[in-house]
Amino acid sequence: MMKAIKLERPGGLDRLRIVDLNDPGQPGQGQIRVRIHASSLNFHDYGVVSGRMPTQDGRVPMSDGSGIVEAIGEGVDEFRIGDHVVSCFFPQWLDGPPPVADFAGTPGDGVDGFACEVAVRAAVAFTKAPAGYSHAEAATLTTAGLTAWRALVVNGGLKAGDTVLTLGTGGVSIFAVQLAVAMGAEVIATSSSDEKLARLRDMGVAHTINYRTDTEWGVSVQALTQGRGVDHVIEVGGPGTLPQSIQACRIGGHISLIGVLTGASGEVPTAAMMSRQQRLQGLIVGSRAMQMDFIRALESTGIRPVIDRSFPLDQIAEAFRHEESGTHFGKIVLTM
Repeated sequence: MMKAIKLERPGGLDRLRIVDLNDPGQPGQGQIRVRIHASSLNFHDYGVVSGRMPTQDGRVPMSDGSGIVEAIGEGVDEFRIGDHVVSCFFPQWLDGPPPVADFAGTPGDGVDGFACEVAVRAAVAFTKAPAGYSHAEAATLTTAGLTAWRALVVNGGLKAGDTVLTLGTGGVSIFAVQLAVAMGAEVIATSSSDEKLARLRDMGVAHTINYRTDTEWGVSVQALTQGRGVDHVIEVGGPGTLPQSIQACRIGGHISLIGVLTGASGEVPTAAMMSRQQRLQGLIVGSRAMQMDFIRALESTGIRPVIDRSFPLDQIAEAFRHEESGTHFGKIVLTM
C-alpha cells in the first residue's frame, strides 16, 4: 500500500483526502517506477483542487513530481536505478511544435498526478533532474521553471543586453528573473509589496515598481527604458494587466501570455498592440526536449530555485491556503 491524496468532486480544499492505495507494482515495457519525494504547487493545480477546473472524482492531484528511480522496465535505456528524476507536464509532447491544446494527458488533471508515494509511468514522462538538486528543488521545474524558460529563451530568443519585465513574485516570475539575470539581461519587476520588491533587488533586478501605488506602470517602464520599452514581458495577469504590458513593451517586442490571474477573458487594446507591431504569444509549459535543454542551462548557470515554504503531503490543504494568501515568494513545495 502507499499513501496518496485524492480529490473528491466537486472539488475544494476541504475535499482533499489522504488515502491508502494499492502499490502500483513493477514497471512494464517502456516504464519506470519512481519513489516520489516532492511536488510543488502551481496555479493550475489550484484550479483543479479548488474545483474551478473540474476533473474526475477521486483524481490524484499535482502536476509536478520528483524522486528516485526504483525499477526499470524492459526497453528503457535512458535511466538507471537510483537516478534522480523530475516529471514532464505534457508526457505526450516530446519535441517539436505543440500538439496539445488541453490537459487530457497532464498529471494531476486529465490523469492521476504525483500527490502519492510511488508512481509507475512511461519513461518519457520524466527527465533526469539537475545534478546536485534536492528533490524539493527539482519539483519546481516541471511547470513554473519550464514555462519561464520557454517564454524567454525558446519563444523569446533572450540574449544578453535585452530588457525583461516580470509581474509579481510567483514561481514563473521568479524563475524568469533568475534566468534573465543569469543570461545578462536587465530586469524590471512589479509587485504590490515593497518587502518583496526589496528581495527582487537583492536578486539582481535593476528596477522595481509597486503596481498598487503606480497603476500606470506601463508608462513608468517606458520612462525607465528611455522611451524604448522592454524586449520581453512575462504576462501572468491576463486581461487586467495586458493593456499596461502592451504599453511597457517595445515596438516589435515579445509578450508571453502565460497566466490568467485577472480572468479568463477581457478587453484587449488590439489597435495599440498592432500599431506597436508586438508579438503576443500564449503558451502552456513546454515539451520534454525543452525541459532537458532547460536542465542543462540550470546546471551551467548554477541557478537554484527559490522555495518559499515546504509542507508534508498530509498538509496539502494548508499548502494551498498559503498559496491562496498570496504572501509567498517563489515556490511552495510538498514533501513525501
